[in-house]
Amino acid sequence: MGLMLFPGDNDVASPDVSWSYTGFNMFRKWLAQVEGLSLAEMDGFGGDRQWSSVSTTLAPLLSHPDDEGDLTPAQCAAMLPRLEEILDQHEPDDSDPVLRRRTEDVSELVAVLRICVDKDVELIFG
Repeated sequence: MGLMLFPGDNDVASPDVSWSYTGFNMFRKWLAQVEGLSLAEMDGFGGDRQWSSVSTTLAPLLSHPDDEGDLTPAQCAAMLPRLEEILDQHEPDDSDPVLRRRTEDVSELVAVLRICVDKDVELIFG
């Protein structure tokens, strides 16, 4: 069992990105680290720090429950430039399989978010 993020456009041909729950947790920990955060310190991840105290456009993705709900097209549009910037800063490195996997994940997520923004549909967590 795992988690899939996909556009709420009812088009089975639209791209999606999927992880095991463990894989998604590892991806979010990496993204948080890139943003200078530790998920372990954050509310919902065992810590007390409130999400309202951080300034990253990725907060809606980082703080979102794993298995339910959605993100709005506006949230998707706000996250897209930062994720593209992360892609530009972290070139895939064949000698580092973990970094290569994370950049592939970001690339797939960017493709999904672009559909959400272009079609003005939500990002579904399912």
